[in-house]
Amino acid sequence: MPKRILVIDDDPHIRELVADLLRLEGYHVETAGDGESGLALAATLAPDLIVLDLMMPAMDGFEVTRRIRRHSQVPIVVLTVRDAELDKLQGFTLGVDDYVTKPFSPLELLMRVKAVLRRASPARAEEHAAEVVQFGDVTVDRLTHRVLKGGRLIPLTTGEFNVLWALVSHPGQVLTREQVMELAWGPDAVGGPESVTVLVSRIREKIEDDPASPRWIQTVRGAGYRFVPQPRSPA
Repeated sequence: MPKRILVIDDDPHIRELVADLLRLEGYHVETAGDGESGLALAATLAPDLIVLDLMMPAMDGFEVTRRIRRHSQVPIVVLTVRDAELDKLQGFTLGVDDYVTKPFSPLELLMRVKAVLRRASPARAEEHAAEVVQFGDVTVDRLTHRVLKGGRLIPLTTGEFNVLWALVSHPGQVLTREQVMELAWGPDAVGGPESVTVLVSRIREKIEDDPASPRWIQTVRGAGYRFVPQPRSPA
């Protein structure tokens, strides 16, 4: 079954250009011309990925992302004419998975869409059957992209999961933010090291008992981050 992609952009030329490009690659594509109709389509279509324009009237891409993240972790690729670092940081904070700056080449957009879908899709079971990391009451499963804490499912965005996996798959090692970016996104990494800082903070809020004094994902001042798989203290 082809992947379902929702394109939300108020510019009809860009909207149809992106839709036609993705359809030629075999994706099932639906489009919306504003944030409100995009949110309605996202709720009914249950897309595998959303391509979202940042600068839209009435409801911009930040607000659309904020509302989507209340109930869904669907990957979001943002189109923007602005290349400001602060915009990217705000987007990553809200849960954006990637950015493409206008004007963009069709090949670049396709590569980024495919890369985000690839990162969001469970890998083959025979390749990753053993890729489950457990620490304390937390279980991280790379095969299913699921994180459980105390048996309860913890919703993580694709970016959050990739950063978490980069850390937990290298226990005890100090990783710089640049190394985390490379492990999480590979050559398709966008944004600066600050995006890793934002994502680590959000991960701590979700899996640490005391995010202000993290037990599992520790900051090594001046160096980066280290995952410490400490055993749980006896009751």
